Amino acid sequence: MASAVFILDPKGKLLIARDFRGDISLKTAEKFINYLVEEDEITKKPVFEVEGVSYAYTIHNGLYFLAVTNTNANISTVFLFLYHMIEIFTQYFERVEEESIRDNFVLIYELLDEMMDFGYPQCTDSKILKEFIMQESHRLEVVRPPPALTNKVSWRSEGIYYKKNEIFLDVIEKVNLLINHNGNLLRSEIMGTIKMKSHLSGMPNLRLGLNDRVVFASQNQGRRQNIKEGRAIELEDVTFHQCVRLSEFESNKTISFIPPDKEFDLMTYRINTRVKPLFWIEANINAHNRSRVEYTIKARSQFKARSTATKVRIMIPVPEDADTPKFKTSIGSVKYAPERNCFFWSINQFQGCKEYIMRAHFGLPTISNVDFETNRPPIQVSFEIPYFTVSGIQVRYLKITEKSGYQALPWVRYMTVSGDYQVRT
Repeated sequence: MASAVFILDPKGKLLIARDFRGDISLKTAEKFINYLVEEDEITKKPVFEVEGVSYAYTIHNGLYFLAVTNTNANISTVFLFLYHMIEIFTQYFERVEEESIRDNFVLIYELLDEMMDFGYPQCTDSKILKEFIMQESHRLEVVRPPPALTNKVSWRSEGIYYKKNEIFLDVIEKVNLLINHNGNLLRSEIMGTIKMKSHLSGMPNLRLGLNDRVVFASQNQGRRQNIKEGRAIELEDVTFHQCVRLSEFESNKTISFIPPDKEFDLMTYRINTRVKPLFWIEANINAHNRSRVEYTIKARSQFKARSTATKVRIMIPVPEDADTPKFKTSIGSVKYAPERNCFFWSINQFQGCKEYIMRAHFGLPTISNVDFETNRPPIQVSFEIPYFTVSGIQVRYLKITEKSGYQALPWVRYMTVSGDYQVRT
């Protein structure tokens, strides 16, 4: 892992230096400064090696946060620690800049000693650190580290109590989609997140089960073939919260865990599949002698009638010199945004299997936008569809057990939202 960590000002002057292993001279920071001086902005690399020493750094508010090592360290872990370090400093003194580093150097050294031991990350949770590292330096009483720091379950404190035990689970899927002007689907993917909000007492053990159609990318091909082609939900790039027991997941694909208190992301995933567009947008644009332009926008929902999309917003670009707008629509409202060269068609409730039309008229006082026809920006669509997932993923069960034997209520919600959803015209 990291042998030493440094913080340097925008000019490369050393502000903080913490040696963890004693196997690297602190003068290595000087070689990093020489690197900053000799390399230009284009050729600078966040990771480089000089004389057997590896340097990894990131920049925040002009400050350089640098970690060095002479071992074959996991560079992802090194960068993750640097980002956590910046995040924790922000939690303590709000803005991480040269002045705040100088004013809080004693606190920073104390934090670094708790965050890393012999070059290995130990505790990078600001909530736990704040329980025993106080900003008030005048405190004289001896503060014992909280049990969570030395517990096997470092993300959850003991003694948590709720009068009413319940847990909320949200399955949220974000749809990224791009359609060309011919109506062909160029790109589509689903980015999913399983969010939890835990109001559970004690130290509960949870077990989550998803529907049988779900297949993880790491599972063998034989399991996938047991599911009918076209019905499998193959999850890729799956990332779990640290509370999930990975060994149990690897052996039988069971998601079991002791949850942190309050809100956290249990799992994120990506589904690389051909998604049927939830909203089909047709745009008919007629320019008349470059003096005026007329828009006929047809929006059609292509999900089941029992579902209803909310907060639907369709952004249609217009030429820079467009003026005197006139709109006509049978549903929702239309607003012109000249500062963004577009207008917005907003529909609060858009039921499935419905189609609506909106017409717009603009004057064009100049001919400065000759290229608008060939270089027209895409239409962008945003929406939310509650109680619906585009992939079909479902929570089959959520079992909660705790040694005190209390009864807990699980609540599950589903939501599909727009991500980068674009339609070229």
